[in-house]
Amino acid sequence: MHIGIPKEIKNHEYRVALTPEGVRVLAQAGHRVSVETHAGATVGLGDDVYRAAGAVITATAAEVYAADLVVKVKEPQTNEVALLREGQLLFCYLHLAAAPELARELMARGVTAIAYETVSNPAGGLPLLQPMSDIAGRLAPQMGALGLHTSHGGNGKLISGMPGVPPAHVVIIGAGAVGMSAARMAVGLGARVTLIDRQADKLAHAETLFGARVASRFSSPEAIAAFLAQADIVIGAAQIPGRHAPRLISRELLKQMPSGSVLVDVAIDQGGIAETSRPTTHSAPFFVAEGVVHYCVTNMPGAVARTATDALTHATLPYVQALAAQGLAALDTDAGLKAGLHVHAGHITHVGLAQDLGLG
Repeated sequence: MHIGIPKEIKNHEYRVALTPEGVRVLAQAGHRVSVETHAGATVGLGDDVYRAAGAVITATAAEVYAADLVVKVKEPQTNEVALLREGQLLFCYLHLAAAPELARELMARGVTAIAYETVSNPAGGLPLLQPMSDIAGRLAPQMGALGLHTSHGGNGKLISGMPGVPPAHVVIIGAGAVGMSAARMAVGLGARVTLIDRQADKLAHAETLFGARVASRFSSPEAIAAFLAQADIVIGAAQIPGRHAPRLISRELLKQMPSGSVLVDVAIDQGGIAETSRPTTHSAPFFVAEGVVHYCVTNMPGAVARTATDALTHATLPYVQALAAQGLAALDTDAGLKAGLHVHAGHITHVGLAQDLGLG
């Protein structure tokens, strides 16, 4: 099969879908792999390394998008959508619940789009979302600490505090992969940490890992309101696979947060958990609404693109191999991969996503 690896063009997105090691595995299996020139240059993966691994280096994106299977990191941008064609396989992060126009474009073009974020394993986990969630979670307290800087509109607190001066209070909503990684990092930075979730087993797991260093609370509107009112940093880490993130923070609720506090909405790529959240970029990551500093970058792991590229390749390569070897038939032999199917033959195939988009 002909596999295309384009250079990512989203704002400050330097990840690349496969490392040269991943390309080598595919090339040795007899597949043709086209990699757009400079796709991995920023993370130290030059064209010569990909060429040595067996890739064909292409000068233009159009040559890459001529492939039968396009494997990329982020959802297609406007210029890329124009290059997609009927019957083509697209494998990447899509987050269509927050991008209804893109969903309609993919439907209109007859693309078969498989989303990393809902591919599952037999244990019910999300193996392609997990590594990027871990990275985003680890970045979230760092970005929150940066948002507290007075220069960004924050309250001027140091997340770790100082001897005789209390640390910042970090409230994390959601104890999944993002939330647990955020808790680990926030604890390491010396913050006071509260973790909110509605599942007792996740809170028990957090207690086992962190002990008294993390306070846990059952999620309810009242609990969220109470802790928002005393938080310096709120990390939105709640998500519903494939669907719009639960809207847990209204504008009125946000107004109860202390002036100069920070909301890091990691769920922004699925629409965000706050009414006031809107997508931002690495070029302009912060904005202030109702006195609260917001960080809503939709591709957070792109900030650490080399680590993210390595981690992503390790997770995706087995699925890319299956798609390259079997095409769409790979979904019939792997129910977890089929769970990633979002668009096919002009229709939304993910039930929850179809409901969110009003197409169910």
